[in-house]
Amino acid sequence: MILNKDTAKKTAELLLQVKAIKLSPNEPFTWASGWKSPIYCDNRVTLSYPPVRNFLKEKIAKLVEEKYGKPDVIAGVATGAIAIGVLVAQELGVPFVYVRPEPKKHGRKNQIEGFLESGQNVVVVEDLISTGKSSLNAIKALKEANATVKGMVAIFSYGFSIASEAFKDFNLDFTTLSNYEELLEQALDSNYINEKELITLESWRLNPSEWNQ
Repeated sequence: MILNKDTAKKTAELLLQVKAIKLSPNEPFTWASGWKSPIYCDNRVTLSYPPVRNFLKEKIAKLVEEKYGKPDVIAGVATGAIAIGVLVAQELGVPFVYVRPEPKKHGRKNQIEGFLESGQNVVVVEDLISTGKSSLNAIKALKEANATVKGMVAIFSYGFSIASEAFKDFNLDFTTLSNYEELLEQALDSNYINEKELITLESWRLNPSEWNQ
């Protein structure tokens, strides 16, 4: 689910504006997974634009407090959500940790970096929810460290059903500032795409792993 319609549209507008999200239905991108995609999202780009990163920081912090109350700790998912997670933790005045995809192979072999006590309430911050695999991997690590994971907040989601089902199976709540549906609506309203391109972009989301031109 999204925070609210106005925030979703404004977030989508800003992500398109700074090219954190690029739409290219006629010349698709190739993801690391091998999927062909008419969209590419790298929300780390927002960090280079102070007004945009401040907007995201304030909206996520407000959402965290409204939904979960003030947590003991904010946890960012490495690497994309480390910076925005720090900003949110700073805004809320709470500690921050981040979660690696897997434990380090050397030193203390940490998967969670930072100080986390058993039983602390944690809200996870993510930059992008795709299939949900990396997000849920981080949540699993936090639960294994005996943290109480209250939920997850992300900047953007593609809205894949595979992610929704995975979170449901994990019995975990997540909210995003914006999502693919709101993005397409905003892109059409601002003439970033036309009606024909909209059809192509909508068809991709229905079957992304097998979609092609």
